[in-house]
This record gives sequence, C-alpha cells and structure tokens, in this order.
Amino acid sequence: MPTPLDHEFVRAVARAADRPAVPLAAGPDDEPAGVPHRALARRVKTLIAAYRSPDSALHGSSRAVAAAATHLRALRAAQTATGLFAGGDNVQSPPDSGFTVNDVCDAHVLAAGAGPELRDVTATLAEIARAASGSLLTGGVHTPNHRWELCAALARLHRSFPDDRLLDRVEEWLAEGVDIDAEGLYSERSANYAVHVSNPSLLLLAGVLGRADLLDAVERNLAATLDLIRPDGTVETVHSRRQDQNHPFPLAPYLPHYRLLAIRTGRGDFSRAAGLAAAGGIDDPDLLAETLLTPDLTRVLPAPAAEPLPRDRYLTTARLAARASATAHTVVYGGSDVPEHRRIRSGLACNPTFLRLFAGDAVLDAVRLARGFFDLGPFRAAAMRQSADNRYQLTETLTAAYYQPLSTARRRDDGAYRMADEGRFSAAMAFPDRPRNEVSHTTGIEVDLREDGADLRIDLSGPRVPWALELTFRPGGVLEGAVPIGDGRWCLASGPATYRVGDDEIRIEAGVEAGEPLAGPERSDVLRYDPGQDYTVVGGTDATTGTRLYIGGQGPHTLTVALRARRPSGTRA
Repeated sequence: MPTPLDHEFVRAVARAADRPAVPLAAGPDDEPAGVPHRALARRVKTLIAAYRSPDSALHGSSRAVAAAATHLRALRAAQTATGLFAGGDNVQSPPDSGFTVNDVCDAHVLAAGAGPELRDVTATLAEIARAASGSLLTGGVHTPNHRWELCAALARLHRSFPDDRLLDRVEEWLAEGVDIDAEGLYSERSANYAVHVSNPSLLLLAGVLGRADLLDAVERNLAATLDLIRPDGTVETVHSRRQDQNHPFPLAPYLPHYRLLAIRTGRGDFSRAAGLAAAGGIDDPDLLAETLLTPDLTRVLPAPAAEPLPRDRYLTTARLAARASATAHTVVYGGSDVPEHRRIRSGLACNPTFLRLFAGDAVLDAVRLARGFFDLGPFRAAAMRQSADNRYQLTETLTAAYYQPLSTARRRDDGAYRMADEGRFSAAMAFPDRPRNEVSHTTGIEVDLREDGADLRIDLSGPRVPWALELTFRPGGVLEGAVPIGDGRWCLASGPATYRVGDDEIRIEAGVEAGEPLAGPERSDVLRYDPGQDYTVVGGTDATTGTRLYIGGQGPHTLTVALRARRPSGTRA
C-alpha cells in the first residue's frame, strides 16, 4: 500500500512558490530589467510549476504563462553566441551557465505535454537548452562542485534531448571519482555547496544513470551532517573551505534531501532532520517544482527517531569534534589549511575559531587566540588528536627567521638577487640561498568536552610575546563580572564572568598555572585581536564583532579556562 500524501506539506510548498510567482503573474508583460540569468530561469521554472500545481493560486493561469514567456525572452537575450550566458564575475562560464540550464531543463519537463497554452514556452525552453548544449559538452570548471553541477546539466539535457555524447562526457567527469571523504564530507567541506550543488546534482545523476553509488554518497553526506546540526537550527561551517566558513548556514535548504531519503529509506534520523529543517516554515519557492518532478517528496514522512543525548562525534578528516547534551552543544576545531599552505586563500579553510559553545539562547560563537609573533596571525591548529574520550589536543608551531649573508659562490656583483617569498615576506634577497636563524613559538591547547561545557588548558611557549584569548558572544545577552575596555570589548580581570540571556548562561573562569599575572583592563594594547599581515597588508580583517571578552598577557604562559553552560532543567541546548 503506497504511503499517503502529506497534504499540509504540499499546500505549504505551493504557498512558498506563490509568494514570488503571484506578483510576477500580476504584471506578466513587465520586463525583468537587471535580473541575472540564473534568477530568470528560476522564475520561469517557478511560474510553470505554479501553473501545473492544483494547490497554487496560479493553477492554469494564462497570466503565469505570459509572465514565463516574458522572462524567457530576457533569458534568451542574455544567451551569447556560444550558448553560454552573460553576467557574473565568471566570464563565459560553463558551470555558471549549467546552473541556469538545469532550471531550463526542469522547466522544459514541467511544460512539455502540459497543454497547448504552454507550447510556445516549451519550444523556447528547448531552443535555449539546445543552444547551450555544445558549450556545456566541451566546457571546463574551476571548483570541485562545478563538476557535478555540469554533469547534472548534461544529464538533464540528455533526458529531454537524448544524445550519447552528453552521457559520455558525464562518465568522463564521474570517472574522476566523487570527492567525498571517509567521514562523508565533500572536499570543500561546505554546507552551502553540499546542499545547493553536490547533493542535488548527485541525486539527479543517480536517477538518470541508475547509479546507486551516487545516491549512497548523498546519504553519507546527510548522515555526517546530522552531527553538524546546531541547536539554533544552523549547520556548522567553521571547517568549510568556501565562503560560508565565516557565516551561519541554515538547515532549511536541506529539507528536500533529508525528506526524500527519509521517505525512500525509512530512516528516522533523517525524518527528524527534515522536521527540524521545516521548523521555521517553508519559504523556498523552488520546492514546488521539486515536488512535481519528484513526487516521492510529497509522501508522509516516517516516524522521526528521538535524538540521542548525550552524543559525541569526531570527524577525523576535518579535525572537528562535537559533543551535544541537554545542557550544552560544544564544537572544537583544529582543521585549518593555513598552517600547511602558509597563506589565506579562497578555497582554503582559514577560520581561526577553534571552539564554540551553545547553551540555549546564550551562545559563545567563537573562541580565538591571537599572538604577537612576527604578525603571523592567530592560532590555527596544525594538528589535532584525540587523547581520550571527548578530550582533544590542538597544536601549532610558528617559525620565523633571520637571514645570514650569502656565501661567496652565491653573491652577485650587480646585487640583483631573485625575488622570493620566505613565508611572511617577499623581497629580492634570494632567501632560500641564505643560512637562517629560526625563532619558534608553540601553542598547545587541550580541550576536555564535558556535558556542561569545556575545560581548556592553554600552553604558550617560546619568546616573550603578547597574546590574547578572545571569546565572542552572540548579541542579545548581558556580560557580568568583566570590565569594559571599549568598542564592545571586555576584560576578564579577576574572578569569573557570566554571559546571560534570559535563564541561559555561560560562565567563564580562568586561572594561571605558570607565567606572569594576566593583563588588566589598562592593557587594551594586549587585549585585542590581530588577524595577521595576510589581512592587514590589504586593509582587511577576519575579526568578529559584538560582545568580546578577552583574557591575555605576556607569554610564555600556561593557563586554564573553564566554560560552563547553565540552563533550566529539562531544556535542550
């Protein structure tokens, strides 16, 4: 017996599509000036889906068809002679055009055979898709996820306009292997690109090609993501190698993937995640088209499984650990790419946050450690190991050098030595050819994750340099027991401090095991965050904003920091 339809979900996705589609249909002849090609295609798909859906206010509406035709004319005008679309910072980009062609092909499936009123729209969609086919067939990419987006576009083109060359090209890309690691994370470790590109593309390819291994990759990624869901309804991104590493990412876009696999596999944990993704309401206008193209999405979800608490997970490939309990949800991270690559770069994991703590509405968004050592930037662990259950050790050693005179054989009469980069500075000094005297600084942080927070033991060894531990709290609360030092900064001078939001609080207490007394509020020159010269040389920063509590001093130092979450009994972190 087939699973019954979830009528409430179906009505909700129709309302989400109607919110942007109804105003567009109200002015069907209004030219969409300045709308990018990807948005034009998405609007067309949404309008056609609304026309097709009995639950939409635009079901069977000729005005929806007319608005779709108007947008298609603008989309056709944005298509260059190559079949690729103009616009955006990626010039003549096959993958960026692939995003648009994916929507064009889905719209073509929805429009084809839907009646004479959509005949012209269907023909224009086919014209646009076919014009792009040649460039997508031969085009290249420049990010890992682009491969799967481009493959999905080629597979969709083949679905509507069969051509074996398209499938051959898909197989050529897929032969490289899907970039998913042993923990279920894609190589970019990005929630944004997993949910918007890799997972939907691989789901489409699994269906068109009958590839169970691609479906398995998506299921593995969704399973890994379960342990990255935070109590505030977002997905952890501190380990990402893309733009989302510095921003919260909502769980909501994961709704169709968790929902579809929960229905097809019966997994109660995926069903629970689907419920969490929909908890704030359904606002994605694209979901209506997805339900029409994949009717399984409209079935009733299986019973959700209860969330196991306490729960802990260590993702070894990303060097990220999380522990969740009824009181606290704590994340510790040591997987930065910066220590290995010695640079800040798009495509690398650069976020220096090494710990977060959620205690209901009281949230410690970021714990970072700045050191005044040759302007090399804040602590980013080069290594992380699990020393015991829920106990982790993070380490980083920084080195800088002073250079000796060149040997006689390497001197030049004209003084014109080759330009070289020595890791922090570039100059015409042939650095690799010179003897060097190194100066080193080592930071070790031991984190013991507890059910009510974390204990930190921080050891800074090497020359006497200033350092500052920065704790950034999410706005909305009150910090007590600390001394304000201006610009949203506070100093933990003596005794504990507490950050409180309503009945939820996080208590911070520090103690010195070895080293000088901690810096007082008069040392605002020490109690600050320094992003390092990779940012400051171009006038940039990766600094946080908001309520920032500092503990600092002049190293070497060994200190302990206790972080404790306190919540009313019976509540969930």
